[in-house]
Amino acid sequence: MPKARYTFELPEHDVDYGVEIPIKDLNIDPQAQRTLGEKRAQNIANNMVREAIGSIIVSKRPNGDLYIVDGQHRWRACALAGIPVIMAEIHHGLSQAQEAILFLIKNRESHKPRPIDEYHVGLTGGVPLFVDTDRILDKHGLTLGSTSTNGVGAVSGVLQIVDRYGSSVFDRTLTVAEESWERSAETWDGMLLGGIGMFLGRWGDLVDDKELARKIQAMGTAAKWRSEILSQSSRGGFNNSGTGSRVSTAYRLVASAWNRGRRAENRIEA
Repeated sequence: MPKARYTFELPEHDVDYGVEIPIKDLNIDPQAQRTLGEKRAQNIANNMVREAIGSIIVSKRPNGDLYIVDGQHRWRACALAGIPVIMAEIHHGLSQAQEAILFLIKNRESHKPRPIDEYHVGLTGGVPLFVDTDRILDKHGLTLGSTSTNGVGAVSGVLQIVDRYGSSVFDRTLTVAEESWERSAETWDGMLLGGIGMFLGRWGDLVDDKELARKIQAMGTAAKWRSEILSQSSRGGFNNSGTGSRVSTAYRLVASAWNRGRRAENRIEA
């Protein structure tokens, strides 16, 4: 399995730990944060154990303003509960982009943000994974977040293709999908893109994209492909019905389409 191509990096900078900050002095930058869930904050406030709040992560900008990097729900919960101060870990000298990267690093192993929030924050941070993904989507006139004729809803699946195989494979994946099934919501299904992306990521040097698109098209519409993937995946039982299994099934079907009419020695092993 290819290793991830993208990492999150920050410069060395000063950090102050265990600083008590008035709630009213803290700000939120929505471009470097996940969406604030008021209901979640209220639930925290309703069950608040003051001694267990812990420290939030804060960036002190050059003008002295304090912006929350991580912990906005605890901050909002304290405000709702009438608690005037909160403990913080203060980072100095970070740009807005670096604040966004710090947010992603802090949340990588904890309460992971929604993929679409991570994507938008990553764009703010200028993280290459997200910037490269956005560049290819824009090239194809697509947005990320919801499935439509001009939108891809499979955020995690798209990022996985770029992370594992690179932006050029993602570019080819979108081209092959559109040439196979034209432009529709079904074309941008995450399972289909995942299968094509995996196939091109593994065997792209041996594949002519236009020929692959013709062979995929010959095996039916995007809706028919999707139905067959779900059917084959479900036959494997509960443990084989997840997203990973469905993408693997799509990959095998793409490989089967490519191999049609080829001599045994010229086929690609699925």
